[in-house]
Amino acid sequence: MSQSKTIRVSILDKDYQVSCEESEVTALQQSAQFLDQKMREMKQNSNVFGLDRLAVMTALNLTNDLLAQSEKATQMDSKQTEVSSRLADQQTVIQHLHNKVDTALTRLKAKT
Repeated sequence: MSQSKTIRVSILDKDYQVSCEESEVTALQQSAQFLDQKMREMKQNSNVFGLDRLAVMTALNLTNDLLAQSEKATQMDSKQTEVSSRLADQQTVIQHLHNKVDTALTRLKAKT
């Protein structure tokens, strides 16, 4: 089991201490940097005032992006399943044709 570690992250020039597993430190730091960037963008590009409102609006935007990407992934998975099914059907047809050719060649050889 990995040990818990407390790290300090900075979001909008405010420091937060967060505990996480040692194996998650890098991911947590990257997440904090990403959130800081998104909150700064929201602050610069909108009329949202107050840290709480800014955090909520940023969270809504990030959630919307996450759900859109999740929907795209679901659609791609569905398309992959469809393509795999078509491929399996084509392989069945090819095997059937291969068997027909083998049968025809066997008959030809038997006649000669």
